Amino acid sequence: MEELETRIKQDGKIINNEILKIDSFINHQIDVNLLNNISKYLASNFKNITKILTIETSGIAFAIGVSQCLGNIPVVFAKKSKSKIVDEKNIYTARVHSFTKNVDNVISVDKRFLSNNDNILIVDDFLAEGNAAFGLIDLCHQANSEIAGIAVVVEKRFQGGRERIEHAGIKVVSAASIDHFENNTVVFYNEK
Repeated sequence: MEELETRIKQDGKIINNEILKIDSFINHQIDVNLLNNISKYLASNFKNITKILTIETSGIAFAIGVSQCLGNIPVVFAKKSKSKIVDEKNIYTARVHSFTKNVDNVISVDKRFLSNNDNILIVDDFLAEGNAAFGLIDLCHQANSEIAGIAVVVEKRFQGGRERIEHAGIKVVSAASIDHFENNTVVFYNEK
């Protein structure tokens, strides 16, 4: 998506040739017009979705945007923290390693919100190694839900997440696909 690629080149910051910091318009402060355009682009690639699944927190805004484009279908988000009001016997859980924070989280979703009648679209802000995506895939498998695909705002192809997910037979759509970083600049997949 050209608009997003231009914005990444203009305002993105590369840290240690590994991390792309786009918090000024994607995941700390959000450019709502850009969010709406990204959501339209991602949603246009999927049909017959019954629920959207994401992980807190940065994926929620885009999941809601995509939901609105698909007719306001329910958005479910996996929580990273335990709650006293959740019955541990009635949740699906999965372990997820965060690349950017270098910590493991146990994510959970209440069993009432995912079922074998659902066709799930997973939405997130970033795809790097695919750890968050596979945690969400695990939750869907526990619920016997169908997975229509994974839609991400930005993917870093050089970290292998897309390849792992596609190898598992799941469709991946990204609004911006980064092939690699070179001399502190972003090289997009379509530019290589």
